[in-house]
Amino acid sequence: MRTRVGIVGAGPAGLVLSHLLAERGIDSVVVETRGRAAIEQTIRAGVLEQGTVELLTAMGVGARALAEGARHEGIELRFGGQGHRIDFTGLTGRAVWLYPQHEVLKDLIAARLDAGADIRFEASDVSLHGLTSDEPVISFTDADGTPVELRCDVIAGCDGSGGISRRSIPDGERTDYFRAYPFGWFGILAEAPQSSKELIYAHSERGFALISTRTPQVQRMYFQCAPDERAEDWSDDRIWDELNARVAGDGFILAEGRIFDRGVIPMRSYVCEPMRHGRLFLAGDAAHTVPPTGAKGLNLAVADVVVLARALDSYFATGSAELLDAYGPTAARRVWRAQHFSWWMTSMLHTDPAGSAFDLKRQLGELELVTASTSAATHLAEAYTGWPIEF
Repeated sequence: MRTRVGIVGAGPAGLVLSHLLAERGIDSVVVETRGRAAIEQTIRAGVLEQGTVELLTAMGVGARALAEGARHEGIELRFGGQGHRIDFTGLTGRAVWLYPQHEVLKDLIAARLDAGADIRFEASDVSLHGLTSDEPVISFTDADGTPVELRCDVIAGCDGSGGISRRSIPDGERTDYFRAYPFGWFGILAEAPQSSKELIYAHSERGFALISTRTPQVQRMYFQCAPDERAEDWSDDRIWDELNARVAGDGFILAEGRIFDRGVIPMRSYVCEPMRHGRLFLAGDAAHTVPPTGAKGLNLAVADVVVLARALDSYFATGSAELLDAYGPTAARRVWRAQHFSWWMTSMLHTDPAGSAFDLKRQLGELELVTASTSAATHLAEAYTGWPIEF
């Protein structure tokens, strides 16, 4: 087989890139190891920046996000037993939407297949070859057992942090910037009414907690825990006691219900540089991961491929590699800005297991500054709702 752009991974980065390329008349093939049902049924949270929603709408796949997603115009920071609202819309004129990532993927997959896109689900034995040649190859076994060699002009590695794309760059030719945090998030899904109209980010001496929502009937909540915590060791009553202890104050009480899903996720920051090796270009989680405190993962993936699609369009239209050569440094500027914001939110709200009374007092001082200063609150609101995406 032959295509202009071989895309490894049918996540947000790969599917948005496929769509943007098709709008420009550039053919692509998406190679994905998972099946369609597995992708669409893997429940993932999703906070969409305004720029992401605007892009999806411009692509013709934003209708459900606007109709079924929840527009949030602020968040609450809780500390010292009191809540303090950060008014996104009042400070920046912007907002975010709560719309799960797996629903975004449903919309993208349906739109791509309706347009006749070539997505090879359930591919196996995927490998990359000839990345520094003029015709790199994606080798894989198709779902029906047929061996395939997909010859490309360019390969886009959009297969996440555990995929093959990043590992295909030799160790000596990339730099891995990595930070592991000394805590994780204990997450639950519960059948319960909403406790708050907006997300609550809570700081306490016991650690961080996040009160979020999935639907009016299903709530998503997290609390800081040890990274090796065993979710099965926690009873429902113990979980609710811990969450309530961390958000307590001014009469606030969580609405409780049946917990039907629980698990522990690690917290880490990572950036791979460069985001290019020969004809391989990394995008999304293949190139970087952020702690979820800043709600940047999916949004960064989308921002990456907007830059990459523009660069590929210029390359195929004019033969100039100028924008392709600039892709990594251009995308990395937003990536490092998002890394800083995610680290800042994490360090401000989470209790360091090795910390001291000084650290707790410093965090409270920082939170008081953010909630009392219009300039500081505006900085948080601008970063959380997302810097504009030019598309």
